[in-house]
Amino acid sequence: MNPNTSSNTSNIAGKVVVITGASSGLGEATARHLAGLGARLVLGARRAGHLERLVTDIRAAGGEAIATATDVTDLGQVQALVAHATGHYGRIDVMVNNAGYMALAPMARLKVDEWDRMIDINIKGVLNGIAAALPAMQAQGSGHIINVASVAGTKVFSPIGAVYSATKFAVRAISEGLRAEVGSRIRTTVISPGAVASELKHGSSDAESAKAVGEWYSANEIPADSVARAMAFAISQPPEVDINEILLRPTAQEF
Repeated sequence: MNPNTSSNTSNIAGKVVVITGASSGLGEATARHLAGLGARLVLGARRAGHLERLVTDIRAAGGEAIATATDVTDLGQVQALVAHATGHYGRIDVMVNNAGYMALAPMARLKVDEWDRMIDINIKGVLNGIAAALPAMQAQGSGHIINVASVAGTKVFSPIGAVYSATKFAVRAISEGLRAEVGSRIRTTVISPGAVASELKHGSSDAESAKAVGEWYSANEIPADSVARAMAFAISQPPEVDINEILLRPTAQEF
């Protein structure tokens, strides 16, 4: 066995990991990967049926997982998800704020409802995850908050992604502010993926933008477990090491 693999597994095994947006895509891939490394999963998403099937799969493979239906735009539901973790396992070691929404279109199309939805899920959803998990982590004296941003949070996804990019720039700013505030006991990580296979690419109601996005993803996307491995790398570090940001793209992606 590779000694590095053994070390990484031992640093993940037994950790209680809460994941939002866990019913598909990056969240599902991360749940499956971490379960295989011995993490104890607490999964949240709006689609309860998808969560139930995922929990069944993880348990059938010998892993540990529980789940509860969760809308990240509702603070009470996110707090209930964290309470489910602490009530069942007695603690929360990692909070993965993964739920996201991407509706791309030129601003002149005035998709104001979609702007609001992206702000509610991508920004407020992350803040709700922090608000739910931080008190428990502070009380136990340790923890790790992982926020999923995007390559579009580093460079504006022009000319159709200004608002989406704004939400992901905000995630990076919130994460850096959190890192500075919480000190050495609680780690913070931002994961910024490029084109990754998931349902995220289907969020645009603007037909022209949706067509362009679909073609772009088809030409570039990599599997969701690429991000799962990046998350595992950050989680697996010893307590004194904080991987603050990981940006990963398909090698074919220019943006």
